[in-house]
This record gives sequence, structure tokens and C-alpha cells, in this order.
Amino acid sequence: MQLNDLKLFVRVADCGSLTAAAVELDISSAVASAGLKRLEKELGTALFIRSTRSLRLTDAGERYLIHCRRALSDLEVGQRAIESTQASISGLVSFSVPSDVGRNVLLPWLDDFLLAYPELKLRLHIGDNLSDFYHDKIDVALRSGVPKDSSLVAFKVCNSRRVLCASPDYIAQFGDITALEQLAEHNCLFFMLDERTHDQWVFNKDGQQYKVRVTANRICNDADIARRWAIAGQGLVFKSWLDLTEDIETGRLVPLLTDYRGESADLYLVCPGREHVTPVILLLRDMIRERCKQRLARVKHLMD
Repeated sequence: MQLNDLKLFVRVADCGSLTAAAVELDISSAVASAGLKRLEKELGTALFIRSTRSLRLTDAGERYLIHCRRALSDLEVGQRAIESTQASISGLVSFSVPSDVGRNVLLPWLDDFLLAYPELKLRLHIGDNLSDFYHDKIDVALRSGVPKDSSLVAFKVCNSRRVLCASPDYIAQFGDITALEQLAEHNCLFFMLDERTHDQWVFNKDGQQYKVRVTANRICNDADIARRWAIAGQGLVFKSWLDLTEDIETGRLVPLLTDYRGESADLYLVCPGREHVTPVILLLRDMIRERCKQRLARVKHLMD
């Protein structure tokens, strides 16, 4: 099966005409006809119903077109990945990141990234409200969880989950927590994600999921503030292991209820479309993916 035959098939389907597709691809109608017949022979089925005046897809052609478009798009991304090691990395990239991971984790990584590619310029947007790619002119965003919009292109960069933590001072004053039911007796620090208050905390144990509605006397639209409140002994925080790695390592925060697994907090690098997946984005993805892996390895013995 030849790649050019697949490209020809898509163009014929889009144009509705073999002749028009041949003109666009700068080949003769005879070469186009031969390529289409070759593909149909390879697949063992007709892709088009032909008449003297029109050309339309068969049922098999309709089904195959979906997969063919996806395959060609994936191959294009793969080609860009190869080119990323050869291309000159320059220009401006506009990057939107969450507040906590942006300030306390990502900043030194981005310093190293810009040092490695001195012709690159960065415009950084920090905040927990989801940026609008087009209104805010964002090239790429770091987001928690799989995007709901299927038109976006998302690369997973981190497998993480949330962990319940409190400061040593808070535990000394209010006691340790050994059961989920005790959460109702404690002050749980809230932050907002995309204008929604994160007040239902989800835990898993032995294949069973537990959703706990908690209460708080403090709420902020900046997740970094919730972490700072927790360090100051103002209550419990439920955030990603990635965000809290250094706080846990230094003893500023202590993991609680570690026999439960907190809900997923996987990170994704998201672009508004495949045409926006540039060599810069692919290099940024690989850098963040590797740095996240190294950071979480430091607390893996606590996470497992």
C-alpha cells in the first residue's frame, strides 16, 4: 500500500472528482486512476461508485476515509517529530500553565529550555482558569485531565494523582486522620478549577471509589494559595503529588490516608489543532514529560 495512493484517495473524496484531485496533486488523470485502482485492489473492495458525470464514496469508502484521514494526520505529526531535531527552534510560543505547577515546578524547567534554545521567545500565562486558545492567542496549554473538546490535540506528559496532606502543626493541633469519615471534622482548603470549586474529593481503595463532600472556611481561585494555606497549618489540602513533591520531601506537608489512592491528576499538553503541533511543541512535550518522571520518582515509594 503506497502513501501517495492514500493521499490521492482523500483528495478524490474531498474534490468529488478524479480529474480535480489529479490537478491538485499535479499528476495526470491516468496516473490518478491507476493509483486509485491499485488501492482498491489492495483493500479488496470498491471505494467509489463511478458514473460518467460523478464519483461518490461507497459505504466501505466512507468508513475507510475516517481511518485514512487519521492515519495521514498521525504520519504528519510523526514527520514533524523527526523534523524537530533538525529544525531551527525560534520564534514566539505562548504557553498557558496552572498556577501551582507553573510557579513552583515549571519555571526552572522553562529557564533550562530557553537556555537550550536561545532564539526562542516565551509568553507565559499562569492561572487555573482555562485559557481560550483563540481569544487569548495561546499556542499550547498544560491542563489537568483529558480535554473534553475532541478537536483539541492532547499529549499526556504526566501520570499523577491527588494526595491528602496537612502540615505537622495542623496534625499536632487537630490530630491524625485514619478514616475518610473524619474529613467531615476538618477544615479542607478549596481551590477552583475553571471556575468550579473543587469541594468533592475522590478516593479509591480495593477497586472501590469513594466520593467525599468536604467543607472549608477558605477558598481561592489559585491552587497555589491552597497549598500555602496548608503549609501554614490552616487545613487539609488535596492536590497532585507533582505539586507537593518538595513540600512532602522537606516535611512541610505530611501525606495522610495513604492506604487510599487519590483521584487522577494526569497532566496533558494541549494544542488547539494538529496544525499547531510544531517542532517547538514536541520538544516542550518531551522535556516536560521527562522532568515530571524524574520529579515523581523522588516520591514513588510513598505513592505506591
